[in-house]
Amino acid sequence: MVMEAGRPSRTALAVAALRAAHQVMDAPVIFADPVALPILGPDAEARIRADEARLHTPPARFLRAALVARSRFAEDRLAMAVAAGVDQYVVLGAGLDTFAYRNLHPGVRVFEVDHPATQAWKRSMLEAAGIVPSAGVAYAAIDFERDTLTDGLTRTGFDWNRPAFFAWLGVTVYLTRDAILDTLRRVATLSTGSAIVFDYSLPPDTLSEKQRAAFQAIADRAAAEGEPWRSFFTPDALGAELRRMGYGAVEDVGAAELNPRYFAGRADGLVLGGISRLVHAAVTEPSPTSHGL
Repeated sequence: MVMEAGRPSRTALAVAALRAAHQVMDAPVIFADPVALPILGPDAEARIRADEARLHTPPARFLRAALVARSRFAEDRLAMAVAAGVDQYVVLGAGLDTFAYRNLHPGVRVFEVDHPATQAWKRSMLEAAGIVPSAGVAYAAIDFERDTLTDGLTRTGFDWNRPAFFAWLGVTVYLTRDAILDTLRRVATLSTGSAIVFDYSLPPDTLSEKQRAAFQAIADRAAAEGEPWRSFFTPDALGAELRRMGYGAVEDVGAAELNPRYFAGRADGLVLGGISRLVHAAVTEPSPTSHGL
């Protein structure tokens, strides 16, 4: 992700605003987040209400649906991992993710990994909102294009010898292919029982005309904020890469699977548009690759 020194991610704020809008505008909610509004300040709901016309346009609904579906999917899978004994949760590119401040899993330590500027900005917003992080939250400041995930997590006390669950949401599209695959290889070296959930965008030339229009509207807005989309994958090619890395179980789902699961019976037009997909990749036998690579 191309970011100016000292400047937090603008798309992180836009994502947080859409997550908060879901709590206010959509019923029933798909992803309940009681911290989504407070973290944005006391006038967050008023700002959302003032922007309702734009938030009800098809591109905004598609994007909001994708955001809440990926968060719900990731935390559903996290709950399953915790039930199986995992007690380390790593949020890669955390932005204004709020899980650490509403964590209902006692004993689970949360590691938030993000660009130093975005992380400092988030912590100032938490302080301004009176949201106090628990003792179990660790902050690892890294730049995915320049720093190693290994170094960043090791500095915060992450235990590479125990299984962990990773969520990497809304990040891969901004990174180079090499940076994405390198991070996925590192996660594949963890203990059996570890897993990662991440989303990715499909190549625009594989989309329908309607999907391409939504894709372009969202991508153009990100580019205007100085954070252009850079990487895309097809399910077959990505699945092959993950299997080569040693992931033993790979679940790749999109609109066809998630709309019936999360959006069935809705009358408000909130539905996945199909320009992105979600992957749950589990480590069934650790890759021999060294953590230090």
